[in-house]
Amino acid sequence: MDTEHGVLYLIPTTLGDTAPLEVLPISVKKIIEQTNVYIVENEKSARRFIKKINSGKSQSALQMFRLNKFTNPIELPDFLEPCLRGVNIGLLSEAGCPGVADPGSDIVKLAHKKDIKVVPLVGPSSILMAIMSSGLNGQNFAFNGYLPIDKDERKKEIKRLEKLSFSNNQSQIFIETPYRNNKLLEDLASLLSDNTQICVAADISLSTEFIKTETANYWKKNMVDLHKRPTIFIIHKV
Repeated sequence: MDTEHGVLYLIPTTLGDTAPLEVLPISVKKIIEQTNVYIVENEKSARRFIKKINSGKSQSALQMFRLNKFTNPIELPDFLEPCLRGVNIGLLSEAGCPGVADPGSDIVKLAHKKDIKVVPLVGPSSILMAIMSSGLNGQNFAFNGYLPIDKDERKKEIKRLEKLSFSNNQSQIFIETPYRNNKLLEDLASLLSDNTQICVAADISLSTEFIKTETANYWKKNMVDLHKRPTIFIIHKV
């Protein structure tokens, strides 16, 4: 490792409109105070987050590179140039931990190739917090990202994940675009076996947090409004 290189800090953010230092350790504040170069998904929200952490930090001193699904991969090496000159960089997610269900993993992979030290900081991960609080199998689980949008493909995937859960004793985790959450819960309740467990974990770490694990049969009769609420879904068939 070239000690003259800067460090790439993986900086977690809050999962919603929560006071940052209620859910983030002081180490995050210290790194933000010392860092002026960032790789972010959205510059406006990143600047707002940094201002909440350190209101006295000069916004004009900040240099930001934008990394999202529209970023051309050929731009990525330029983002790490400051590190190669000995300058530390912070990688910020829009919510939660960088690199987990997040485009930041591409820049982290490149940093390793360039012998840049990568330092992950502690912060909230909705995926881990959901499995922690689900009562399902925290020893064996898989994150599957988004399910297919097509109705028939989604049905097949839900049944496939249920079968996989049963055969491997593995909890299956996935997410949905928040405005389609209610429909997904309806689909899960109707398609899964009555006794298959479904954990619904919405608004994790927020004042409106809702986490409940019950059978598919229970959810058929007890729907909850998840519209536009960030939600993690976990299923497990035993």
